[in-house]
Amino acid sequence: MDDDTLKQQALRVLRIEASAIEGLAQTLDDSFAAACRLCMDCVGRVIVTGMGKSGHIGGKLAATLASTGTPAFFVHPGEASHGDLGMITGKDLVLAISNSGETAEIVTLLPLLKRLGLPLITMTGNPASTLGKASRVVLNTAVAEEACPLNLAPTASTTAALAMGDALAVALLESRGFTREDFALAHPGGSLGRRLLLRVSDLMHSGDELPSVPEGAALRDGLLEMSRKGLGITAVVDAAGNLAGIFTDGDLRRTLDTNPDVEKTTMQEVMTRNCRTIAADELAATAVRILEQEKITALLVVGAQGELTGALHIHDLLRAGVM
Repeated sequence: MDDDTLKQQALRVLRIEASAIEGLAQTLDDSFAAACRLCMDCVGRVIVTGMGKSGHIGGKLAATLASTGTPAFFVHPGEASHGDLGMITGKDLVLAISNSGETAEIVTLLPLLKRLGLPLITMTGNPASTLGKASRVVLNTAVAEEACPLNLAPTASTTAALAMGDALAVALLESRGFTREDFALAHPGGSLGRRLLLRVSDLMHSGDELPSVPEGAALRDGLLEMSRKGLGITAVVDAAGNLAGIFTDGDLRRTLDTNPDVEKTTMQEVMTRNCRTIAADELAATAVRILEQEKITALLVVGAQGELTGALHIHDLLRAGVM
């Protein structure tokens, strides 16, 4: 095949699979809402099962459900008959994926599922099949043709099942009022989780690590504090411990242009007043946004009464993977 022929083959497959999904949109009925309500009413887990390619789709669906607020896991139907059925409880719900609706490994489980009294949702291209007839709800995922030129390899049918599964997961997500914060709790190791879970208090320098000098201190003392704490800044506080200002590397360069007496010049004479601050309970992602907007590299953290509580440097955010 030449390059043009290969591209034509790809276009043919994409059009067939797009048409399969469009077909689902045209035939979607109240069964979908019934499936959603069954899942919402389930006090246990949604047990997803499927064989072969349908099993791979089922594994993805179970993972998507679990990460979006619907407890779920995948059980291989072949293994279920050899002990894994013990993972299923009477409070669960089973969602089976089978294009033919006659998958032997799943059909074998029907008497056991009935004995446990488990509601069954089947995603199939043949609602009149054995699985379809045994189900509480059938989600019709029939396609006109497979993208495989032999019309044999599961292609369009698995795409349809994948899309229907995603539709189910998203509808449940919306019904449960699942938020970005909820998603982050299920993905604490990802960048989104870090951005939505980490707060300024988790990353800021405080206590002995916090650079701070009184506003009446000599410039020399401020420079020593900056050097000791290594953040390129020092906070300047009043007698009550409230933030009065900040002294940064930029302030130092501007101050040196005036040839100051480092012993006699006080910090209140050279500090920047009304500096940008942040609260400890703010998200670290908010700190990132402030640093980017203000084109600065550090923020001081203050309490409700203006008291100095911490300092946050851009390097802290980089190390935490928030930016």
